[in-house]
Amino acid sequence: MPSITTPMVEVSRATPVDQSLVESTFYVTVGIEVSQWLLPVAKGVTFRPAYLAVGVQVDQEGRLYGKPQRSGTFVATVQVCEGRSCREQDVTLVVLANVPWEPRELTFPGKAGTALNGEIGINGGPAGVVPTFTVTDHDKVPEGVSIGPDGHVGGVPAAPGISEVPVRVCVAGNCAGVVVRLIIV
Repeated sequence: MPSITTPMVEVSRATPVDQSLVESTFYVTVGIEVSQWLLPVAKGVTFRPAYLAVGVQVDQEGRLYGKPQRSGTFVATVQVCEGRSCREQDVTLVVLANVPWEPRELTFPGKAGTALNGEIGINGGPAGVVPTFTVTDHDKVPEGVSIGPDGHVGGVPAAPGISEVPVRVCVAGNCAGVVVRLIIV
């Protein structure tokens, strides 16, 4: 009986691919101006300007700019340079269709000294995209209360009062300002 031999495949124990960027995937929306930055792991690096997708480029400082023209997932190689030495890093740009969205649950009643637990939400937007929430004036947030980047409104309000807190809500780069009202009795 003939023997069957299986070809040997050498498995490399190389270290994982060096990452030059903290984050290499970005979610943006067709027709919405991009204003994001590549965040390098090392200090003092520059980038070789390049196109990432139709309508979107990266400049020497690592700023992503332009307006995406087509939806889809685009992978482009960016050169991250320290002096004359450059490394290549793939950057993924996920361009989503412009799907309208609107905020919901912007008013939160509560009682001073009692835990507050609520969520700012949105209706609509592209499926599977998690919105982000940023308080734009922290002085308007009542003592003991916080509004997280996930839209969670929590904490224990220290005193009664009505507060109107400006919050920036972004869904894949499609951003709008809202006012969150806290009514504490």
